[in-house]
Amino acid sequence: MQLKWFDEGMEAMWTKANRGKYNRDGLRYSSDITDVEWALVEPLIPPAKRGGRRREVDAREVINGLLYVLSTGCRWRAVPKDLPPKSTLFSYFDLWNRDGTLGRIHRELYVKCRGAMAREATAAIIDSQSVKGAEKGGVASTHAGMMRGRRSKARSAISSSIR
Repeated sequence: MQLKWFDEGMEAMWTKANRGKYNRDGLRYSSDITDVEWALVEPLIPPAKRGGRRREVDAREVINGLLYVLSTGCRWRAVPKDLPPKSTLFSYFDLWNRDGTLGRIHRELYVKCRGAMAREATAAIIDSQSVKGAEKGGVASTHAGMMRGRRSKARSAISSSIR
């Protein structure tokens, strides 16, 4: 029995050639970044700040630690001892999140991935919750959910029992 996409000339996803490209057997953890992946990410990591102490932690190991937490869903305190300490990982996560490094890495990899598939780097995701929200009130319900709560006048009133 032949599958439909073979008839239409599309390539199968898991061929022997593709399996070799995505094999992660030689890595310490399956979440670790490969040399090819690191070559894409390394230029996007900001250099250490001038002055003060030199950066002692390997940025690649920080990325490996962050990917480990992301892929396993473990708590920060459950990070294995052969990765940087949880405090270091969280500090870099917080710094790179605030300064936009994680966003730049995501955007760059997304654009390259879409380009490799010969597609534009735009996408929209619609899930059943979005559709349900639009059906129930759309913009009006979104607007109400984003507004700051109003303060009660009674809460801000000054009362005194002294005469």
